[in-house]
Amino acid sequence: MACRQLWASRAASYLRISVFHRGFSNVVKDLKYADSHEWVKVDENSATVGITDHAQDHLGDVVYVELPEVGAAVTQGGSFGAVESVKATSDINSPVSGKVVEVNEALNSSPALINSSPYKDGWIIKVEISDNGELNNLMDSDQYSKFCEEEDSKH
Repeated sequence: MACRQLWASRAASYLRISVFHRGFSNVVKDLKYADSHEWVKVDENSATVGITDHAQDHLGDVVYVELPEVGAAVTQGGSFGAVESVKATSDINSPVSGKVVEVNEALNSSPALINSSPYKDGWIIKVEISDNGELNNLMDSDQYSKFCEEEDSKH
């Protein structure tokens, strides 16, 4: 078996394709990140929230997303829903406090959007932010990248 993997790795290298390790997850520069692996894109008092590429990569294929109701209150660090994958079910925590003004209904029929497009089509909720000061508690892209590297090195 090891011989077969070595051959496949050499063949892939020769053909300049990647076969085994996906490499480090994508981190978007203009977003803020929570240590529970949610991202937030802020536009004045409006925030779009989703889970990071790093989180979806560790979860595996997402098969179900539990969404909150529009109008629900969310608090920074508090759970507002869940993501179920083939590997596990994980809570989704809000990186900001406020009121849910929109949910991504497309996730009801296509939860795999979280895997294929975590920062664009796979967003989860939009929130009217109640305290912009909470954004100071979140990481920027460089801090989040370092956080993920340190977290992965422990496993």
